[in-house]
Formats: sequence, C-alpha cells, structure tokens
Amino acid sequence: MSAIDQMFAQLRREGRKTLIPFLSAADPDLDFTTELLRRLPEAGIRLCEVGIPYSDPIADGPVIQDSYTRALERGITVREILEAIHRVVAETPVAPITMVSYAIVYRHGLQAYVQEAKQAGVAGLIVPDLPLEESSPLAEVCRQQDLSLIQLITPTTPKERAKRIAQQTTGFIYYVSVVGITGERTQLPPEVVDNVAWLREQTDLPICVGFGVSRPEHVRMLAPVADGVIVGSALVRRIVDSKDQPRSKTIENLLSFLRQLAEALEIK
Repeated sequence: MSAIDQMFAQLRREGRKTLIPFLSAADPDLDFTTELLRRLPEAGIRLCEVGIPYSDPIADGPVIQDSYTRALERGITVREILEAIHRVVAETPVAPITMVSYAIVYRHGLQAYVQEAKQAGVAGLIVPDLPLEESSPLAEVCRQQDLSLIQLITPTTPKERAKRIAQQTTGFIYYVSVVGITGERTQLPPEVVDNVAWLREQTDLPICVGFGVSRPEHVRMLAPVADGVIVGSALVRRIVDSKDQPRSKTIENLLSFLRQLAEALEIK
C-alpha cells in the first residue's frame, strides 16, 4: 500500500474525513512554504498538495496562475522544491502530493521525476494535463515506485470514461466540483453531491473534491459524500493578501482558517 492508501485506510477505520490544502510552492518563497507545511498538523492536516509552478497551467485560475508567475520570476526550480519537501517530511506527518504539469514531468524524464519525488518523500502526483489515453507509461513508473497517480474526473466527464479513469487511478480520485478553472466560488453547484454519490458506487477509491471550495458551508455540503475536500485558491489568496503582515501572524491566520474548514468536515 502507498502512503496515501495507508492514510485513507486509517481515516476510514476512524470514521474521519480529511482536508487537503493546496500550497503554491515558493510563493512568497520556499521558506514560507516549508514553514507552513511543518505546521499543518496543528490544523489536523494529514495530506497537502504542493503546486509546482508552471508558465501555462491548464486548469488554474488567476490567483494560482499569478502565484506561479511570481515563483518563476524568482527562478525557482523543481529540484529546489523537491529538496525543500525532503527537508520537511522528516519533521512532519503530513504527506505531500505534487500538482505538476506533464510537460515538467516529461522534460525531467518520467523515471527521473518519479524517483526524485519518491526520494523527497512525495506520496503522490496529480498531473492535470495528462489525458487518460496517455497516462499508462507514467502510471507504470508510479506503480513501480509505489507512488499514487491521482487523476481528475469533472462534471462533464462521460460516465463510461469516468469509470475508466477510476480504474487507472491510485491513491484517490480528484473530483472537480465545477466546470471551469480553479478559484473561489460563492456557491457550489447542487448536483455535485449527486455526482460524487454516483461515482462512489463505481469505485472503492477515496474521492476528494476540489475547485471552488472556500467556505465552511461548502465543506459541510460535501462532507456526507466525500472522503476529503481540497482548498486551494482561497488559501493562496489569503497568503497574497497578508504580504504586509508579519509571517508569524499570516501563518497563524492560515491555520485558523484551515481549522474552521476541517471542523466543518465533522459530520454531526
């Protein structure tokens, strides 16, 4: 079992869900990213996405795109990010997942990227621009390294295709709650609950829901059907909005926000 498999197996035994924050690596810098990663357990976090900056992300909205641009303008590299993750995993129980463009993985070399990610302590990969039909080579390399390859299913994915994606996925399914790009929403579409409930009948894999999640009421809506809830743009925006504050205060405020969302996952 991979690290993600083990974590979800334990959560299911305990009857618990998990909140999964998304951090844009090196925004505002790697020291901030690593410090927040170290402290995520204070908010009960067990799993975290780390976005690898890329100049042309396929599904990210302006908040995350801008964070990637800032990091790239400072010259951040994949190796520096993986080295930073390696330093952190020895000090925290949080399992990191890299959200990474296939262009980066391919240029790096499939075997090389997966090996380096595994050595750094990465538990899984999310590769949003890798279509199902082209995913087998990377899936095989990940299988050899016991690294989860998490794939996305959207509201517009045909049902038969969704079943095939579920069969190829390891770790958990990333269900995209809304049509379009990442970003905070005031409301989530009501049909997302039924969509996830249908998907639950097709697979034993954990299902985690992301895109648009930014409020405790969103989390409460998803908690009955999802194994986990992913929050990204709302967190990245708070980091940007806090740029003039002391870092210690920013991190405390972020942890408080994450605790509110995590508490909303508790089904009463």
